[in-house]
Amino acid sequence: MSQPARESVKLRLDGELLSLACGLKIDLTLAAEDGIKQAVKAERERLWRIENADAIAACNEYIEKNGLPLAKYRLF
Repeated sequence: MSQPARESVKLRLDGELLSLACGLKIDLTLAAEDGIKQAVKAERERLWRIENADAIAACNEYIEKNGLPLAKYRLF
């Protein structure tokens, strides 16, 4: 699998945090990418929940009124 294209960026970081990370030999690029990936994932999930709130509410309402479909076949 090929590596994604990399772009250089300029970041301002807390100096103490940067010193600690360097002292622990943390790869700053990978750490930044991991943090950004987590932030992107969290924001996409938040937006998905907002976009689908009506459908989720309707589904929950149906289950409250009618129970789970095929519930009689559940073994637990």
